Amino acid sequence: MNNLIFSGRWSPYLVGSLIGILSWLSFIISKKPLGTSTSYARISSRLGAIFYGDKVYEWKYYKQYKPVLEWQIMLVIGIVIGSFISAVLSGQFSLSFIPLTDFESFLNQNILGRVFSAFAGGILLGFGSRLAGGCTSGHGISGTFQLSIASWISLIAFFVGGVLTALLIL
Repeated sequence: MNNLIFSGRWSPYLVGSLIGILSWLSFIISKKPLGTSTSYARISSRLGAIFYGDKVYEWKYYKQYKPVLEWQIMLVIGIVIGSFISAVLSGQFSLSFIPLTDFESFLNQNILGRVFSAFAGGILLGFGSRLAGGCTSGHGISGTFQLSIASWISLIAFFVGGVLTALLIL
C-alpha cells in the first residue's frame, strides 16, 4: 500500500474505479453529480461582485445557478491541493516552464504570450462547458453514469476533438 501511494503513476483501472465510487457516493450523499465547471461559475460570481457589486446576483445565469459556496468548490480546491501533495510524495514535483514543442505560435514565444494563451484557453473552455451544460468531468463521469444521451455525445466529441487536436500539434 505504501508503494502505491508514493508511486509516480497509479493504475488507470484503479483510479477509474475510485472515481466511479466517488461519483456514486456524490449522488447518494448530496444528490448532486460530480463536476467542477459550475463551481468555477459560482466563484466567478463572487469575483464579479467585487467589481459590479450585488448587481451580479441579479443576472439571469446566477438566478438559475445560485452562487453559493458548497462542497463542489471544495472539490476544486482539493483537486489542486491533492495534485500538489501527490507530486511531492511521488518525488515528481518541480517548478518549470512548459517545454517548447513543435506546435508554436507567436503567442507562445515568451512567458507573456503563454500566459495570454492559457488565459484565453481557459475562457474558451469555460464558455464551452457552460454552452455544453457541463464540463468533461460532469458529462464524462456523472452524465454517462446517469446514461444521459447528451453526455455520451459530449464524451464522444471530447475524444474526437482530443485526437484531432493531438494530430494537429504533433
